[in-house]
Amino acid sequence: MFHSDRGTQYTAFAFRQLLDSLNVVQSFSKKGYPFDNARCECFFKYLKKEETDRKCYRSLQELQLSIFEYIEGYYNSKRPHGTLNMLTPNEAEVLYWEQNS
Repeated sequence: MFHSDRGTQYTAFAFRQLLDSLNVVQSFSKKGYPFDNARCECFFKYLKKEETDRKCYRSLQELQLSIFEYIEGYYNSKRPHGTLNMLTPNEAEVLYWEQNS
C-alpha cells in the first residue's frame, strides 16, 4: 500500500502505472481532510528517525527484517505513545480487550 496526499505527483498517470505494475494499492486522504494522513506520517517519521535513517541495506530482505524488528520488537512493544496515554500499542490492545470482553 502506498498512502499519500492528493498531490499531482501522486495522481499522475505515469505514477499510477508504476504502482499498478508493482501491484501496489494506492491510498489517499479524503479531499480537504489532511488529518487522515497524520497517523501514517507520524509513524513513518519515527520509522525513518529511529530505524532506517542513514543506514544502508544490502538487500530487500535485510530491509524487511529491519523494519519488522523495529515494529514488532520496539514500536509496538516498548515505545510509549502519547495518544495512548503513554502506553505501548501492545499494552493498549490488551487493555482494550480486557475492557471489551
